[in-house]
Amino acid sequence: MRYCPQCGHAVNMTTPEGDNRIRAVCPSCDFIDYDNPRIITGTIPLYQGKVLLCKRNIEPRLGFWTLPAGFMENQETTAEGALRETLEESGSVAVCTQAFSMISIPHINQVHLFYIAELQRDDFHATAESSEVALFDLQDIPWDELAFSSVTTTLKFFIEDHKTGIYGFHEDTIYLNNTYE
Repeated sequence: MRYCPQCGHAVNMTTPEGDNRIRAVCPSCDFIDYDNPRIITGTIPLYQGKVLLCKRNIEPRLGFWTLPAGFMENQETTAEGALRETLEESGSVAVCTQAFSMISIPHINQVHLFYIAELQRDDFHATAESSEVALFDLQDIPWDELAFSSVTTTLKFFIEDHKTGIYGFHEDTIYLNNTYE
């Protein structure tokens, strides 16, 4: 941010009094821009023991498989955002059954939150965001073709929990040394 959204004056990059981070601060009207992390919310959609994956039809990671997920919108809950993204990316209606994983990715200012969800029907299809949508048995997940490390991490947690039949809540952090987010 170069100019204040309140008064249009050029901002200074400085640490406000009582704060611990550099922020865009307007010297004219004292507006402070708090640029905070974005929340990505999505689902692990299940149907008859299989997980639904979407092949990305958009960048980043065009052509790679992912769980349906995307940026949460204002004025929606995390579960509403996850279900909206599932519909947008797979054309399918789902119901969230529980929050499952939260992955912090500090170097890109994101938090990824995934819910276990049940598909109501097998009515999924390709969309503008997904060139292909398919159900996978857990042993057939295309690990080398997954788009994001948060998806890989979440699916690994899910498979481990599936072995016991007890699904917990998992929290993890992905650091910069990963090859992709």
